[in-house]
Amino acid sequence: MERSDLELVLAVRDQRNLAAAAMSLGVAPPVVTKRLAALEARLGQRLFQRTTRRVSPTAEGEAVCERAIALLQGFRDLEAELQERQSEPTGMIRLAATLGFGRLWLGPALAEFQMRHPKLQIQLQLTEQLPDLAVEGFDGAVWLWSVQGRRASEWVARRLARNQRVLVAAPAYLQRRGMPASLEELQHHDCLLIRENEQRFDLWSLHRDKEKTATRIRIRGPLSSNSGELVRDWCLAGHGIMLRSLWDIAPQLQSGRLMRVLPAYSMTDADIHWLAPYRAQTPRRIRLLVDFLVERFRDEPWKVNPAASRAAPRNSRPAR
Repeated sequence: MERSDLELVLAVRDQRNLAAAAMSLGVAPPVVTKRLAALEARLGQRLFQRTTRRVSPTAEGEAVCERAIALLQGFRDLEAELQERQSEPTGMIRLAATLGFGRLWLGPALAEFQMRHPKLQIQLQLTEQLPDLAVEGFDGAVWLWSVQGRRASEWVARRLARNQRVLVAAPAYLQRRGMPASLEELQHHDCLLIRENEQRFDLWSLHRDKEKTATRIRIRGPLSSNSGELVRDWCLAGHGIMLRSLWDIAPQLQSGRLMRVLPAYSMTDADIHWLAPYRAQTPRRIRLLVDFLVERFRDEPWKVNPAASRAAPRNSRPAR
């Protein structure tokens, strides 16, 4: 079998239609019909069942398609390796990232990296859900949580930076309701809730500095949303206390529009990770990118002056 045969069977399987497969390959439909018939005759196996409405692979066709995926990836890896023997890395890098971090921090970093390596092309897809990177053709992802559970062995993971979620509120809210002095007092405050990741949104698990054991606090509040940006807007407007990643609110903390609440406590479950499908050999352009991101985020550039974010507002009153 030749490379063109492998590409043919995958196109037919993916499109489920000979005419659509021909279009994806850039050839006329009769060419696909003749080539597929010739391939089946040569192998002595029927690879696809045809009906007037669709084409579906037989068991033998599925086996050929599975091997075709691995073989074509081998071709692509070989080509990439030969390209990268040049002094300047070339080729395409396809990445996925979470929406907020991707826009605020990863996007500018990728622009700088591409300027350093102008022969590279970078595609970044911002998304709420982690794609199946291998199936959808991504080289990697920058994500806020590491891969857990059964599928973790299929991935390569590397922490790019530490991150923590912290309690913050607007000065106007703290002047009106007072600064809580303990975690227990949070239960008497208006807390702004983010509904995401299928986790309990009304239970905050907070660590005190240098303590490994977390304290769980049940909180409540009149406002909640699945949009972190909307919850941040509510917090800036003085509607309550929220738990939010430092990288997302660094400018507001630096300017004083938001202030840390109970600054000794944080939630430490949202570090920044590089995730990629397992490969026997990682292309040089990907290694360069990961090393660049590690260096770029090593010192957590979203950190702010602690003194600026901890000062209590004047004339604060206890929570009612």
